[in-house]
Amino acid sequence: MSGVTKSYFLSNGEEIPVLKGIDLEIQENEFIALMGESGSGKSTLLNLLGCLNPIDAGTYILAGQDITELRDDTSLATIRNEMMGFIFQQFHLIQKMTALKNVALPGFYRGMSQKEREEKAAQLLMEIGLPDRMDHKPSELSGGQQQRVSIARALMNDPEIILADEPTGALDSKTGIEVMELFTEFRKRGKTIVMVTHTPEVAKYADRIIFLKDGQVVNHDYHAL
Repeated sequence: MSGVTKSYFLSNGEEIPVLKGIDLEIQENEFIALMGESGSGKSTLLNLLGCLNPIDAGTYILAGQDITELRDDTSLATIRNEMMGFIFQQFHLIQKMTALKNVALPGFYRGMSQKEREEKAAQLLMEIGLPDRMDHKPSELSGGQQQRVSIARALMNDPEIILADEPTGALDSKTGIEVMELFTEFRKRGKTIVMVTHTPEVAKYADRIIFLKDGQVVNHDYHAL
């Protein structure tokens, strides 16, 4: 990213600048933690990296492709579906669907057959330690188990990039450590990870910590390397 800006507008037309000239380079297979006070722009930056929203100004090059000019939902959705997996603090699982069907859902949008996506989903749930919870709905799972399901879902299409917004925020410390150990394993498998967190203990798992303040990058900490 070079000179990236993003603003939001109130109903009265007032502009609220959130990102104010972001210069940022993330390498393939790097594990990044984004930190900063509330309102510093962490989640907004993550959304731009994940092609969830278009940037207002500046340049965003993703894997050699200029994302800057892509402003239609279809193009951005294609990139998201092919390259990225998303993990959220509140899990965002579909309550009426089993763990297996929640994990398999991205495969449907990728055009996988039902047999293929259910086999892949079952394999992922086994890998993250939930072989006996495949037919359970979210309400029948603990918070840690729901986050594991959401992690498996993020991996369904074998994304190159994992974007996580406070992935341990709703978990106790022990479960949070277990989730971060999963992230470390994904990093070893060659995934690029960008994670928003407000917890220093969680950020220490990253290769590099990027600090934001008032919509700008103010520091890079390589202490975790």
